[in-house]
Amino acid sequence: MKELLDFFIKHSHWFVFIFYMFISCYLLFHNNPYQQHVYLTSANVVSASVYNGMSTFTSYFNLRDINEDLQERNALLELEVVNLRNQVNDLRLAYADSISLPVDDVHNYEYTLARVISNSVSSPNNYITINRGSKHGIKPEMGIVDQNGVVGTVDAVGPNASRVISLLNTNFRLSCKVKNTDAFGSMVWDGTSPYFARLEGMPRHGQYNRGDTIVTSGYSAVFPEGIIVGVIDGDKKEARDNFISLRIRLTTDFTQLSTVRAISSELKSELDSLADATNRKEVIAK
Repeated sequence: MKELLDFFIKHSHWFVFIFYMFISCYLLFHNNPYQQHVYLTSANVVSASVYNGMSTFTSYFNLRDINEDLQERNALLELEVVNLRNQVNDLRLAYADSISLPVDDVHNYEYTLARVISNSVSSPNNYITINRGSKHGIKPEMGIVDQNGVVGTVDAVGPNASRVISLLNTNFRLSCKVKNTDAFGSMVWDGTSPYFARLEGMPRHGQYNRGDTIVTSGYSAVFPEGIIVGVIDGDKKEARDNFISLRIRLTTDFTQLSTVRAISSELKSELDSLADATNRKEVIAK
């Protein structure tokens, strides 16, 4: 306390000067319209600079919320595209067979937003951990995507977190096709670069050009048809039985995963129920 008093006494002339300066400024700007105008104009400039700096500072910390909001909007748009594509296919079948137009025969997909809390890209078999689990509706074998494309599938589920088998896993297989064609194959990772994979089992007679888009085939209920996976990079490898392998540049940057979406499908639940029923009948028959 004594040191504080000594400080005030030692610098008392500065405090007196500051006090009188404020009094003088108040009297000057309060009683003179011109000086008041100049003060307010200067204050507005200073305030604008301060507010701009604060806005820049706070907006940086809001980037995660903004990104998640964009992910949600993007997911809704993707689901609309999937539903519209399925409706178009159903309408084509209806016209071809002269059947009345379907109304509700659409595969319904839902999503759950999640954040990546652990990720690896350097080992032959990479896994990802997300901060959503069974409490949030996550189940094994649900598809995982981000805003750029396919990420992987759910491998193990806990109450509050889940493990995802990454596309960058040599044990992972994904049915894909060249967009707007029926040529399909199996996407696999060769364990080298996190930016490339190979699409195997493609028919040799097909026309494949550098830059062609590779999407999910829709032959499983895990991923809807048409979700982008990558583009053809141009390298081809000959394989036996009239099949070739294509080098694919992945659209998802696995080195910078942040926010992802888990996709659930009503169709998959129905297929799982049918499979369980079939297995039960086989057990009873035995």
